[in-house]
Amino acid sequence: LTYKPHKNWYGYLETQGRSISDFNKIDYYEIKGGAGYNFNASNQAFIGLGRYANYTDSKLSKEELRIWLQYSYSKFVSKLKIEQRIRAEKRLYHNPITNANTNSERFRYRLNLILPINNDKVEAKTFFVNTYDELFATTDKPTISRNRMYVGGGYQFNKSFGTSLGYLFQREFGITSNTNLHFIFCGLN
Repeated sequence: LTYKPHKNWYGYLETQGRSISDFNKIDYYEIKGGAGYNFNASNQAFIGLGRYANYTDSKLSKEELRIWLQYSYSKFVSKLKIEQRIRAEKRLYHNPITNANTNSERFRYRLNLILPINNDKVEAKTFFVNTYDELFATTDKPTISRNRMYVGGGYQFNKSFGTSLGYLFQREFGITSNTNLHFIFCGLN
């Protein structure tokens, strides 16, 4: 959900639910939002705040409060929109089982490509395809902690509402082993 009270300023709110361990039930959710400023058509800054929760056996196993700063740059090459985003995050954790509180920092870089199919840009009544790759780096070991790759498409119904469907591959890098996760992504935005 995006709200634009001014041509430069905007507010943003998003919720997500995911089935990570068991496809039949949601074991992760997030709610996040923030405010952004469009310097011009290509440059924008954003500050965000979110709450994230993991569940194991239907019980809360980890909570996170995340604060981040983000800068995005976009450029068009013909109809192809190329977006680059960098983000710095402060992550505050609470483990309700052990009552332990910890924190960490994380840095993210995403390259996103969006190609409208039946119009020159993504606007009302536009089909589009997109793909992105996002790297996650931390101050802990391993330094590169995650790589997330997406390929999909969507339809923009009007100025305010669209939908997308795609495949998301996520590799979690560990010190001794890696974990591969596969998601079918369906979004309403």
